Amino acid sequence: MAAFRPDPPRSITPAAPPSDAPRGVAAPVSRVIDAFRRLPGIGPKSAQRLAYHLVRMPEAEAAELSEAITGVKQRIKLCETCADITEEPVCGICSNTNRDRTVICVVEEPLDVTALERTRAYNGLYHVLHGAISPTSGIAASDLKIKELLQRLQDDTTDQTINEVIVATNTNLDGEATAMYLQRAIAPAGIKVTRLARGLPSGTDIEYADDATLAHSLESRSEISD
Repeated sequence: MAAFRPDPPRSITPAAPPSDAPRGVAAPVSRVIDAFRRLPGIGPKSAQRLAYHLVRMPEAEAAELSEAITGVKQRIKLCETCADITEEPVCGICSNTNRDRTVICVVEEPLDVTALERTRAYNGLYHVLHGAISPTSGIAASDLKIKELLQRLQDDTTDQTINEVIVATNTNLDGEATAMYLQRAIAPAGIKVTRLARGLPSGTDIEYADDATLAHSLESRSEISD
């Protein structure tokens, strides 16, 4: 094996600030602004306000924030069963023997699990796809946790048979396309596939629906047919 040879020393030049950073802002602050702007729902002005708040924050609080962010990346993983986020190999919902283990609710994102749990109208299990089929965005079924769902439905090592799969994807075009794909993929197994009732407005993300509407949609769900 060839010996490792370090690169020759190079002159170090200051990193250029991001092209969209405000002029006259110190480089460390510019980098923080740029980092905040990558977060969903954060615009340029909000990013600047957050960055300058961080500058004024006591060092102990800034360190606590840094540790919290690092801890999320180091400690959080996907549940081996449902792909929700968790600290343990199997999440608290999947390991809870009081849940109805004959029903699985399929959602796009972990935030959707939180929204449905908030309604207290559902006591079954979940499966998180981590997205939706989207031809325009180049996201195919193979990019999601669909294969894991189908394997889970075929698993005969458990003492409970899955009788129903509730598809709780969003009501936009991608969510509807994903729902139809799941219905066709699950149908050969003879398992009932249902969809949340149309009480949810078209284009609504599950995480933004109010609790009462979401609970009603769950209770009034209907079977998907070709």
